Amino acid sequence: MSNTYNDLALVLSDAIQDNNFDAALAAVKSMHAPDLADILVQLEPSLAWRLLERLPDRAEVFTFFEPEQQVRLAREFPRATLAELVSEMPADERTDLFKRFDQNQRDTLLPALAQAEREDIRKLSAYVEGTAGALMTSDYAVLRKDMTVAQALASLRDEAPDAETIYQAYVIDKKRKLIGVVSLRELILSDLDRSIKDLMVSDVVSAQVTDDQEDIAKKIARYDLLALPITDTGGVLIGIVTYDDAMDVVSAEATDDIHKSAGVTTIVGSLKDATIGLLYRKRIFWLVLLVFGNLFSGAGIAHFEDIIAANIVLVFFLPLLVDSGGNAGSQSATLMVRALATGEVVMRDWLQLIGREALVALALGCTMALAVSVLGYIRGDATVALVLALSMVSIVMIGCMIGMSLPFVLSKFNFDPASASAPLITSVCDATGVVIYLFIASQLLDSVKLAGV
Repeated sequence: MSNTYNDLALVLSDAIQDNNFDAALAAVKSMHAPDLADILVQLEPSLAWRLLERLPDRAEVFTFFEPEQQVRLAREFPRATLAELVSEMPADERTDLFKRFDQNQRDTLLPALAQAEREDIRKLSAYVEGTAGALMTSDYAVLRKDMTVAQALASLRDEAPDAETIYQAYVIDKKRKLIGVVSLRELILSDLDRSIKDLMVSDVVSAQVTDDQEDIAKKIARYDLLALPITDTGGVLIGIVTYDDAMDVVSAEATDDIHKSAGVTTIVGSLKDATIGLLYRKRIFWLVLLVFGNLFSGAGIAHFEDIIAANIVLVFFLPLLVDSGGNAGSQSATLMVRALATGEVVMRDWLQLIGREALVALALGCTMALAVSVLGYIRGDATVALVLALSMVSIVMIGCMIGMSLPFVLSKFNFDPASASAPLITSVCDATGVVIYLFIASQLLDSVKLAGV
């Protein structure tokens, strides 16, 4: 597919440079908007916009560009053409684009837009990022409760070209307060003279404009909605959040959590387009911080250097044991971070979960202890095997407890649980594992020596 796109991009580039737009349009006539966007992004921006402005579905194609690509391409558009394109975009999409523009681009664009569109952009862009207001669109279908089904269908027919969706229509009163919702399916199956008041569902699932975007996405998923109506504190309908926009939030939050779990601060935009400097800045903080964190492991080794010097075989098993604790802790942390993010568990579940985790960790530690004790007996003797077995059980249990508890602690103090990253858990567990291992070794091996004396 990639080679086919590359070949088509070359064909389009040649056709556009030759001003043969009939051939270019014919080549992409049957393509879906996402696929066409993937091809246009391979062209020079000055060539891409010349074809894009001639596409009948140009606004839809434009929405499938990455945000940085949209801004880059918008710079190539004449002001009048850009204004037309922005006017054709859904309200939420054009507001997002407007917020990405620098001040000069905004000052150039706004005067070219119609008054209603300027006001809509100003209103939507004023909402705080991360809230329902910043995610919602003002393109939705509304009905009155005193309408008949026939009148409602006629109204939806008029609203359909500008509405984000008409599968759900929202019933409002004279003050635009949300009083009900009715589905297009219900309208189609009902008698034409039946009243909307009799059909609408009055118990409407809705959210407020200041609600967090993650909560909006969870509510849409929980109630299996195509769109969620958004109201102000007085119950006035001011927008809707559609299912696809909510899923974009879920995807972005999942990506954010994955980055944090790897000790990488949030990356803005596409990884493919990220600069070396950006990637450096997003990764260096945790790496430098954990360098100093790992000093505790070195301090633990230094404290027990006499026992290590007397029993050099201990060094062979040190990486094996501390890595096992880190791995076990990372597993527990990953499970807890995801469970907290999805709402499966809450703070009050901590005591129940830590008890169960202790039993799981004990089983895991004992199983791993059996394996490592055999190696200890081969490389050393029965005492070394016992040291390794006890250390493995202890280290794995402590690692699991740390991994499970740290996300809860962060959540308790209103930090993102995903900040309990794998590198952080591993570093904490490594330092703890070194101390546990060498402490057990010093106690048992010294006891054996004294008994021998």
